[in-house]
Amino acid sequence: MGEYIITVNSTVDLPKEWLEERNVPVIPLKYTIDDQTYDDMNGLSAKEFFQKLRDGKMATTTQVNPEQAKEAFEPFLKEGKDILHLGFSSGLSGTYNSMRIAAEDLMEEYPDRTIIVIDTLCACLGEALLLYYALKKKEEGMDIRELAAWVEEHKLHICHDVTVDDLNHLHRGGRVSKATAVVGTMVKIKPIIHMDNNGKLQVVGKERGRKKSLNKIVDMAAEQAKGWENDIIMITHGDCLEDAEYVAKLVREKMGIDNILINNIGTVIGSHTGPGVVAVFCMGSER
Repeated sequence: MGEYIITVNSTVDLPKEWLEERNVPVIPLKYTIDDQTYDDMNGLSAKEFFQKLRDGKMATTTQVNPEQAKEAFEPFLKEGKDILHLGFSSGLSGTYNSMRIAAEDLMEEYPDRTIIVIDTLCACLGEALLLYYALKKKEEGMDIRELAAWVEEHKLHICHDVTVDDLNHLHRGGRVSKATAVVGTMVKIKPIIHMDNNGKLQVVGKERGRKKSLNKIVDMAAEQAKGWENDIIMITHGDCLEDAEYVAKLVREKMGIDNILINNIGTVIGSHTGPGVVAVFCMGSER
C-alpha cells in the first residue's frame, strides 16, 4: 500500500486553518443566498450569513456533483496517492453518491490507485470528530484499508446531540416533516434532535426553555460517553457563542473533559438549522 490522503466535504464545519495545518483537502458544497452562490467555507462570514437568515432571507444548498468530485480527486491520483474520503451523510445529501460515482469512474482510469469513499452517516462536527480520530490512526501507521475498516466500525459511535431554536428551517430544507416541525413553532419549547443510524435527523424530545435544552444535550452526551475514552468533545453553534461556551462549561463539569473544540456551524448545514443551533459531539455507546 502506498501513500494516501484523507479528504472530506466542507460539511465537517471545522476551521479552515485546522484543516490546512493537517493537510486535509476539502471538497465544498455550495449555498445560495440573496441570488449569490458561494462555496461552503468561503464567501460570507458566519455573522453575515446568520444575520441574513435572521432578517428573513432564505438560503438554498447544492450538493457536489460527480464531475466536481472527479475534479477534486484526480490531482491526488496523478501524484500517485490513494484517497480515503469521509463523506457527508447520505441521509442528508446526495453528495456521498456523487463522490462514490466519481471514485468508480476514476478507478477505471487509474487502475493502480485506490479510492475508498465512506458514507459516514455523520454531519458537521460529527464528521469532524471521525476525521480527528482517523488522522490519529493514520499517524499511528494504519494503512488505507485498515483505516477504512476502523471508520466503518466506529462511525455509528459518533453521537450528535442537538437543540435548535425552532424546526422551521429544517422543515423548509426537507430535513424534517411538517408534522415534526409544528413543535418548533411552540413558544419556549425547544426541540432535542439526534442523528440516527441512517444518518437522518430525528426529534427525540423537547424541553421548555433554552437553558434546559442546553443542559439536556450535555446530559445525553455524558450518558452516551460512559465507558468510552473521549480525547476531545466538539461543540458547534449557529452564531450563539455564549450558549456554546455555557455548554462547554457543562461538559467540563459533567464529563470531566477539558479538550473542547468550539466552532460556528457551517453555511451549508446552517442553511437548514438556522441561527441558534447548538450541538455536542462525542464518541459513545449508541446514538
